Amino acid sequence: MKAVFRMWRNTRMIILVAVCAAIYAAALIAFKTAIPLVPGITEVRVANIFPMVFGLLFGPAGAWGTAIGNLIGDFFGGTFGPGSIPGFVGNFLLGYLPFALWITLVPIAQKSREWKPGNLRCWINYILIAFISSAACGVVISAGVDALGIVPYSVLSKIITLNNTIASLIGVALLTSVFGVVRYQFGLFWAEIMEEAEIGRPIAGLLGAWLVTLASLIGIFGEMLIDLPSAAIGWVATLAIIIGSLLL
Repeated sequence: MKAVFRMWRNTRMIILVAVCAAIYAAALIAFKTAIPLVPGITEVRVANIFPMVFGLLFGPAGAWGTAIGNLIGDFFGGTFGPGSIPGFVGNFLLGYLPFALWITLVPIAQKSREWKPGNLRCWINYILIAFISSAACGVVISAGVDALGIVPYSVLSKIITLNNTIASLIGVALLTSVFGVVRYQFGLFWAEIMEEAEIGRPIAGLLGAWLVTLASLIGIFGEMLIDLPSAAIGWVATLAIIIGSLLL
């Protein structure tokens, strides 16, 4: 989590936040009313091919850009409201968890932060993290929206998770296409922009990674196993996801 705050000292990272936010917001607004799933809350989000790509390419700048871009998309897309607050947090996690889990989710974690399309372990890592980050986003947003009495947690959490996971898996084609260009031609790969001291190595990273993973799974599937109201499961999972994210 250290890099999330330290990045604001780096001019290039701040510019990347603005670029990511602009791209994400533009894509959200363009398809806002195309195929609504829950009118006024969520839709088939073509734009969600971007957050995981942004996170792996631009690190914390991608996370902030995704969160801010979603807020802008809500404002100009006509869905801005109380639900935009959990939406901001959930979309931040959607961009944050991919790069945070990439080297901490042992035993499948990678030693390097870079994307290697010829490495099978990278693909397995990508697929699993795509689901985990999508589920975490779905749990956090749905818990907040349910508390506001807008949409039931059990329905919305699954819609968001499925929506985000499919889009993230499609996004791997974009990541593979642009990774080399962004890193070697433009010099904008986040781990090479920021100093290692600014990025840090979390002492409890492994604990945080698995806390987020287990909490996300419980948040989505817990009501099938635990005899508690789905909203209560959602809030417990949300708290665990936030704590785990802070440890990363």
